[in-house]
Amino acid sequence: MPPSARLLHLACAMTLLAGTCQAHGEAWPANLDASLTRAGIPRSATSLLVRDLDGSAALVSHRTGEAMNPASVMKLVTAYVALDQLGPSFTWKTRIAASGDIRTETLNGNLFIVGSGDPRLSRERLWLLLRDLRSRGIRHIDGDVITDRNFFRLPPHDPAAFDQRPLRPYNVGADTLTVDYGAIQLRVTPMTTGATVGTDPLPAGLLLNNRIRRNGNGNSNCTDPLTHLTATATDTIAGTLLTLDGSLPPSCSEVFDWNLAPIPPRQLFEGMFRTLWQELGGEISGRFRDGRTPPDARPLAESVSPSLPEVLRDMNKWSNNVIARHVLATLGASAEPDQDAPAAGARRVQRTLAASGVATDGLVVENGAGLSRTERITANTLGQVLVAAWRSPTMPELLSSLPIAGRDGTARRRVANSPAAGYAHVKTGTLDGVRSMAGYVLARNGHRYAVVLMINHPNAGAARDAQDALLEWVAGL
Repeated sequence: MPPSARLLHLACAMTLLAGTCQAHGEAWPANLDASLTRAGIPRSATSLLVRDLDGSAALVSHRTGEAMNPASVMKLVTAYVALDQLGPSFTWKTRIAASGDIRTETLNGNLFIVGSGDPRLSRERLWLLLRDLRSRGIRHIDGDVITDRNFFRLPPHDPAAFDQRPLRPYNVGADTLTVDYGAIQLRVTPMTTGATVGTDPLPAGLLLNNRIRRNGNGNSNCTDPLTHLTATATDTIAGTLLTLDGSLPPSCSEVFDWNLAPIPPRQLFEGMFRTLWQELGGEISGRFRDGRTPPDARPLAESVSPSLPEVLRDMNKWSNNVIARHVLATLGASAEPDQDAPAAGARRVQRTLAASGVATDGLVVENGAGLSRTERITANTLGQVLVAAWRSPTMPELLSSLPIAGRDGTARRRVANSPAAGYAHVKTGTLDGVRSMAGYVLARNGHRYAVVLMINHPNAGAARDAQDALLEWVAGL
């Protein structure tokens, strides 16, 4: 540990008040300070905490009581509360039941699909579920398909509200029955005069209008081919028309994927169900509609999600906002049935943190994902969450869900060529005007530290180097 750091550590310990020591002058990590200066970010726009998990005092502490926008770092709080309240063996179930009898491969009645908010229901698992249904001797559904979405009570969701980009998958809202995170994956293959575009399977009710062409500018860069393309969705009598437009330069030659959310989750679920059921040789006479499952409905098939730790791994490693929305809604719906699920989930987060001895001053939870302009948290609260999680029985599950700097997830390119690579499990967050980071760093001295850095400033987008500087400084202690 550098002499200045040892002196600061000793001074902080003598305050007898954990987390109250303020970093000033030479005590502030020099590389961090230099990086912030280059980015034009003042210390007054930052909140910083470095705390030894084996000690009570903070090694570095700056504006830790200021409520800041954490961006996706809020997922760390959602994950901790979910593990604490739902448990590491928790799973979501999607069930199929029926009313009426089955004769000559015909269900003479309605089919009920009961959702529980499974965030990991994929087209593959839906196919297996419907295959199981076919194995029950059902080919023709003579009644309606009734989707039971009553587990979640959700407020209206506008996918354009956050940033006016309603087709972006990260803007998909929670839904009790959703598939593939409410998005489709298009495979784009550049051709001589344009590109071929397809998705398998194409959901019923979705139409593709491919107008992608080539341009003659051979100097155009193709680092990200999606920057050359646009997509719009229009409702028509025949269904939703997804129009793909743009002009790919000659340098775009490799096949690439384009993820879009052109239709609401409930429409996507119906479209996938109809397409997959038809591919399995099934038929439907009735229509899709929402409703409740009667108590005497006969269970026919069930799909069980991966366990909560595996789902949280996807949520945190790749910062999946849809999963986070579903986890928060699940926390709310399971604690306060028939109430607004996200709001109830936010209340459960507050209660759980308070019961764990974590300060909640300034905490504002909107969707649990951090894709929000209103969510707030202090570095002090985040630091206490990290400490509480480290001392909890589900610590291994939470730690393994976090990206490893320089190795995987959203942190795979962080400190990649540094001795700090592989020594930090951190969740990062990015919004316009926001850069945040929180997690654990194993230092050279054998101690593990809880680290929090939040920046709210117009120049926050230039703070990546500052985050890396902090990780390298802590790893080198």
